[in-house]
Parts: sequence; C-alpha cells; structure tokens
Amino acid sequence: MSHVKAGGTSKNIHDSPGQRLGVKLYGGQKVKTGQVIVRQVGMTKRAGAGTTLSRNFTIHAAKDGIVNFSTRKVRLFSGKSVKRSEVTVE
Repeated sequence: MSHVKAGGTSKNIHDSPGQRLGVKLYGGQKVKTGQVIVRQVGMTKRAGAGTTLSRNFTIHAAKDGIVNFSTRKVRLFSGKSVKRSEVTVE
C-alpha cells in the first residue's frame, strides 16, 4: 500500500519554442552578402533592390551595403493598391 495519495494527471502541458521571426537588421545598419535581414511567414515585407527572397520568404542581402526600409504601393489582383513595406540594400 502506498503511503502517499496519488496526484492528478495533467493534460495540455506541451509547448513549442518560438520561431524567432522578425527583423534581424534594421535600417541604417551595415550588411554583408547572404546575411538574413528579415525572417517572416508570408510576404509581410517585400524584397527590393539588393535583396533576395528565399523559399520560406526570408529576405537576404544580395550585396554588401546598408539596409533601408521604405513603403511602396502594390497593386493587388483585384486592382486595389495598398501600401507595403519594402527592404532594399544600397
């Protein structure tokens, strides 16, 4: 016989680690070729001149330079134009 009463069982105690998404290098910072500038899910920010967009929508620097963030109008399929953030390297 046990001398301690059994404790209750618990469910739903699992947790997954964060994905570490977001901006890694901000405007005005120096960047080298291949460095990650933004990690994102979907095209939250657009890749402009001097940057490349990888398969998982990560924006990398295509050349050495300085990171710049700006907004530009993008036309949707419906014809509506909306403002979107654009990342460039100069």
